[in-house]
Amino acid sequence: MINTIIFDFGEVFINLDIEGFTKKAFNILKANKPPEEMTAFNGLYEQGLISTDEFIEFYLENFPNLKRKDIIDTWNSILKDFPKHRLDFLKEIKKSKKYKLILLSNTNDLHIEWIKKNISFYEEFKDCFDQFYLSHEINLSKPNKDIFEFVINQNNLIPNKCLFIDDKKENTDAAAQLKIHTWNNTPKTEDVCDLFKIKSDLF
Repeated sequence: MINTIIFDFGEVFINLDIEGFTKKAFNILKANKPPEEMTAFNGLYEQGLISTDEFIEFYLENFPNLKRKDIIDTWNSILKDFPKHRLDFLKEIKKSKKYKLILLSNTNDLHIEWIKKNISFYEEFKDCFDQFYLSHEINLSKPNKDIFEFVINQNNLIPNKCLFIDDKKENTDAAAQLKIHTWNNTPKTEDVCDLFKIKSDLF
């Protein structure tokens, strides 16, 4: 019986425009694919190991034609809407008091600042969770096993009584290795609100 539900954020609650962001980034950087150094630097930023200023300075140094606003606008262009019915669904779960609710997201400071400014019910959303873990705040990121061990240990969880929901298979695969139940949701065809229907065998 599941007693803890661990949710990802992007493509579970907030919609992302990954394809549009990729095209915009490649266009502004005039590259067909990101250099390995850039990918690694983005990962450091997501893990909170470098500051926003350091992150932006890296791009300004490597792409002198860009302005600070260009970088921030492009970086945040991946973020779309947060359908209100998903918040309502989450609030109903919270109201039931049947489950411990945890958010576990690979999220950086610029994205969270955008969300705070543009999603009017962000604080209401955050208040639904018993724990709210963002990668840049805890200096850990998925799919590394240590982030799941951190959540388990911090909350005294029994892995096989937990369900982890994430749109990236490498993340759910990592959680499954620790005996956590998983749902690798498909954003284009599945909605988190269908959780109890799709994973009815766990509840």
